[in-house]
Amino acid sequence: MLPNHSPIVIAEQFGTLATLFPDRIDLGRAPGTDQRTLQALRRDPESSKFFSQDVVELQALLGPPQENQVIHAIPGEDTNVPLWILGSSLFGAQLAAMLGLPYAFASHFAPQALMQAVSVYRERFEPSAQLAKPYVMVGCNAIVSDTEDEARRLFTTAQQQFTRMVRGTRGQLPPPVDDIESFWSPMEKTQVSSMLACSFYGSTATIKAKLAPLIEATGADELIVAAAIWDHQARVRSFELLAQAMD
Repeated sequence: MLPNHSPIVIAEQFGTLATLFPDRIDLGRAPGTDQRTLQALRRDPESSKFFSQDVVELQALLGPPQENQVIHAIPGEDTNVPLWILGSSLFGAQLAAMLGLPYAFASHFAPQALMQAVSVYRERFEPSAQLAKPYVMVGCNAIVSDTEDEARRLFTTAQQQFTRMVRGTRGQLPPPVDDIESFWSPMEKTQVSSMLACSFYGSTATIKAKLAPLIEATGADELIVAAAIWDHQARVRSFELLAQAMD
C-alpha cells in the first residue's frame, strides 16, 4: 500500500527483487488501508491524498536516471518494474487510465463496482510507454476439488472468513464446516454472499463453465485467483486442478 511507505522505499525494495529475479516481478499499487494500520506504521492519515503523485514519483524512481536528478533508488533505478493499479472503486480505474497502466480490480472481495470501473478504465485509457492499450485483471475466488461436494465444503472456509470480517472478528482461516447455515445469520448470509459474488467452487468438470460468464462479461485479459482454503495441500491441489481445467 503506497500510502504506508514512501515511493523511494518501495522502489528500492522492488528494485532489489527485480535485480534478484529479473522479469519475474511486477508491482501493484492500491490506495487503501485502515486507520489503525496507518497509525502503527507511523504514517500521516493525509498521505493517501498524494497517492497519484506518489505513483508518478515511484514510476520515475524505477525508470532511467534523468539529468540533474538528485534522488536515486539503488537498487531500483532503471529496473523499470511494471506498475499496476489495484483497486475496488472508480478512483483506481480513473488513475490507471490516466497513467496508461494495467488495472486489477479486487472483485474477489468487493465486486459491486466491477463493471462500472472496468468500463471507465477502458473508456478513458491513455496509451503510455508501459502499455499501448487497456489491460484488465479481474480478481475472483476459485476453489476446485475432485468432487463438487468437496469443493462446496472447502468453500465454507471463505464464507466463514468473510462473515467474521462483517462481524469485526478477523483471524486465521477457519477449517471448513459441513453446515454453513448454522454459522451465519440470514442478514450475514445476504451481505457475505454479495461480497462473494465473484467467487466460484466446483470440480475440474464444472469450474471452467462457472468462470466463463465472469470472463465474458468483463472481457478480462487475465484473472487473479484467490483460494482461501484451510488445508495447505488442498489449496495447492485446488490451483493444480484449476490450471488443468482452464488449459
